[in-house]
Amino acid sequence: MFLVGTLTAVSALIADYPVYGGQAVRYAVAAVALLAVARLRGPARPRLTPRETALLVALAITGLVIFNVAVIESARASGPTIAGTVLGTVPLALALVGGGRPAPRLVVAATIVVAGATLATGLGSGTPAGLAWALVALACEVCFSMLALPLLPRLGAVRVSAYACVLAVPLLTAIGLAVDGGGLLRAPTAAEALGLGYLSIVITVVAFLLWYTGLPRLGPQRAGLFAGLIPVGALVTTVVLGLGVPGPADLGGAALVIAGILLGLRGGGRNL
Repeated sequence: MFLVGTLTAVSALIADYPVYGGQAVRYAVAAVALLAVARLRGPARPRLTPRETALLVALAITGLVIFNVAVIESARASGPTIAGTVLGTVPLALALVGGGRPAPRLVVAATIVVAGATLATGLGSGTPAGLAWALVALACEVCFSMLALPLLPRLGAVRVSAYACVLAVPLLTAIGLAVDGGGLLRAPTAAEALGLGYLSIVITVVAFLLWYTGLPRLGPQRAGLFAGLIPVGALVTTVVLGLGVPGPADLGGAALVIAGILLGLRGGGRNL
């Protein structure tokens, strides 16, 4: 989730590239890389059941395609702040829907993480349309975890990530054709190629594998706490790239996020 937060600063490199075409390229490159990793790990190719196929399609539609559409449209309507703030509530959402009755300490920890993410991001003014799209993105982010959980024990993190990326490519291409027509794709500049490569390998391949590896081990309620690291990752990347200097609210929000995660992870079991 820290890596996902670096997207904010890196996205400036591809700001002028066709949005949906860029996302289709991102997932296509990631799918090739993930399928290559799966092949290197062994010849085992578990045959998908109808239920697994349905879950993968739902995962790709919600967690990848609609999520990206919602974030893009929210940013267009209100700027990136409102989406970042609403997505900061992912820890609390997963704590509440992650299965079973959440322990009070976990709810408190998730609330602290949400408060820190909101402080670090800043609520901003926003618009009703921007807020509505941001809430759609929040629901899709929860689906990204919950739909994958029943798939991971048999398929593993690599194949779940790879299959979801493969399914997302034609869907995003269709949306891009409807929105941009013939301008769906073009040759990227050197900076855009670097940005798209970072999105494909770091934000998709690496981040997906890390998340889907840790998710079944920690459980969605505890793993969701790490979503609070998204604004922290954005903050650190901004400083490293020399794009800005964090203020007191940024630092205070980051401190709250870290405190909430540490509180939530205390104890040895999955159920806190």
